[in-house]
Amino acid sequence: MKKELEFLPMSGYLALLIIILLIVLPILAIIFVKMIWMVVFILLAIFGMAGLMTVNPNESKVLVLFGAYKGTVKKNGFMWVNPFFTRKRISLRARNLDSEPIKVNDKIGNPVMIGVVMVWKVDNTFKAAFDVDDYVHFVDIQSEAAIRKLAGHYSYDNFEDEDANITLRGGGEAVNKMLEDEITERLSIAGIEVIEARINYIAYAQEIAGAMLKRQQATAIVAARFKIVEGAVSMVEMALEQLSEKNIIDLDDERKATMVSNLMVVLTSDKDVSPVVNTGSLYS
Repeated sequence: MKKELEFLPMSGYLALLIIILLIVLPILAIIFVKMIWMVVFILLAIFGMAGLMTVNPNESKVLVLFGAYKGTVKKNGFMWVNPFFTRKRISLRARNLDSEPIKVNDKIGNPVMIGVVMVWKVDNTFKAAFDVDDYVHFVDIQSEAAIRKLAGHYSYDNFEDEDANITLRGGGEAVNKMLEDEITERLSIAGIEVIEARINYIAYAQEIAGAMLKRQQATAIVAARFKIVEGAVSMVEMALEQLSEKNIIDLDDERKATMVSNLMVVLTSDKDVSPVVNTGSLYS
């Protein structure tokens, strides 16, 4: 049986009133009527006090009688149960898991550091109490296992895996959804409901971070240079067209080549250009 049963206990206030009567009345009987045997009711009342308990909001008590599961009390308040019941407190409140970044290998073997944040709570108290030894520790271990499995299916980015449609760094909600589904499947055995799970930290491991950073910078520089050259060519082409249309100057092929060379140097240089004023012939 792995089904949670709700147990409805007796009101604690009514039980307390009965316990008080079982103590006061026998004491009066012993004092005034000399009924010594009434001490049995006093002993029963004292024993019955062990059944009084309080259940706070968003908490529960799992009840076991001599090894048999009898149900779970989720109702809040002051109540009384069989004193022979063993009671285990299980919180039903939502909890946060903010894991420290762990080192894992991505799909192509690169070591990366991944940390996750997760919101979870106990949904089935029977499973949490009896199907695992320590459900809080179980959540920690299985969350780490889910991270390692997810990292092994995807690359950190698409620098080395250009065919990757989804990456750990750029996958966004798709990767978070896969992580949440994986963790939910693993924690279902413990009766845990995963409210939300997402990656909150991801980076290359320290031993390769420097090299990967240089590679990313080089890729960014190449991409930027490509755009600069593309723009410069368009500007040179437009300048030649404007000069030709307005008949400002008639350039032969050699002079056009010289002009194109000078404009490309000016437009693509990463340093400020020093202008040179030529007061003589262009070829003198």
